[in-house]
Amino acid sequence: MNAMLDSMDTTEILDKAMAARRLLKAPRELVFKAWSSPEALNNWWGPDGFSNTTQFFDFKSGGGWRFTMHGPDGRDYENRVNYDEIVPGERLRYHHGGEAGLEPVSFQVQVDFKAQGQNTLLTMNMQFPSNKQRDYVIENYGAFEGLKQTLGRLAEYLAKRDGS
Repeated sequence: MNAMLDSMDTTEILDKAMAARRLLKAPRELVFKAWSSPEALNNWWGPDGFSNTTQFFDFKSGGGWRFTMHGPDGRDYENRVNYDEIVPGERLRYHHGGEAGLEPVSFQVQVDFKAQGQNTLLTMNMQFPSNKQRDYVIENYGAFEGLKQTLGRLAEYLAKRDGS
């Protein structure tokens, strides 16, 4: 069964986008809950070795999340997420960045949560204004590998919460 679960995991670079799909060994409600509180997000969000400090969190359509990612090299990355749509247990749509004082990275994200028995198929699509901007975050921030690592950290976080 593990080989089947692992074979469903993909991360791709697409036209003006990066996308990932991961089958998580946790029920959809638990996976969605991991995205809906700063306490949970601070435990898994970001690539390996990163930690977060949340300054503001309002999980609703029209709300947002302002946070600082602390890199293992000691560098801080200021971030802002603005939630455009939240359909509990099913979908999140948000846009990242676009404000003065933040990292110069703007993109839109859709995260879908689909029950697969007791597991959850999570798909995440990050849409950029251009291939140049997509390539910028890949080259300057390691975003492609960071996306894989972030979803890996989510899987580890869920395993601890689910008792697996």
